[in-house]
Amino acid sequence: MSATLEHPSAQGWRAQLQLTFARRAGRTRIVERQHRGPLLVQRPFYPEEDVCHAYIVHPPGGVVGGDELALNVDVRDGAHALITTPAAAKFYRSNGRTARQQQLLRSHDTALEWLPQESIFYPEAKVRSTTRIELSAGAKFIGWEIACLGLPARRQQFIAGELHLHLELWVDGTPLLIDRLRIAEGNQWGLGGHEAIGTMVAYPATRAMVDAVRELTPTGVETGVTLVDKTLICRALAAQGEPIKQAFIENWQTLRPQLLDRAATPPRIWAT
Repeated sequence: MSATLEHPSAQGWRAQLQLTFARRAGRTRIVERQHRGPLLVQRPFYPEEDVCHAYIVHPPGGVVGGDELALNVDVRDGAHALITTPAAAKFYRSNGRTARQQQLLRSHDTALEWLPQESIFYPEAKVRSTTRIELSAGAKFIGWEIACLGLPARRQQFIAGELHLHLELWVDGTPLLIDRLRIAEGNQWGLGGHEAIGTMVAYPATRAMVDAVRELTPTGVETGVTLVDKTLICRALAAQGEPIKQAFIENWQTLRPQLLDRAATPPRIWAT
């Protein structure tokens, strides 16, 4: 299904994107692509020959109160997909309405890498965002979410607004990670005064992978790494999002050869 962009209604944009990846003729391809509204994917890239690199694009460039975005990704049939974004996602000040984002990522005995750039939540934004990852026991996954609160470079703190940020990881119907973060009216309890927070997940992980990540020494960021139920979880805090992103990229470069038996090949869009 394809659709032309329409002007937003009084309630805001409604945008949906459905992508299905499958292995065909020796490489991963997008075998199904449906979109409605301003959420789409650029043409697939193949810097690794058989792995499909896909860039999710939101043409308006930012999300406002009343907007609703829905992303559904399904990876199957021996495919290997790497998904990222060309720029940071921006959630602007609300006019009283709530912006909503729902992302469902499924991998069936395949490999999925979810490496979006950071989300920036402007002061007075009102956002509910959920990312749910559903894996089969034979799947392999590396991914992260990075949230930047306010605009630290402009000295604009997130002292008003409301965020509900949810991150879930399920394997064969069993929850391995249920993360709930709520920030309202400047209440950032537990962040130690930091303005950026990130969570990185890798599955299935080993103690050797955890040790390898712990040996890294990122600058400008505080990190903690755990291993529970074969799930590596790295949490990060920093004054801004960039140090977290660089730390997670370094983690990915370390983990990818061990988990996916591939050297890390950064998406080309990261260099632009």
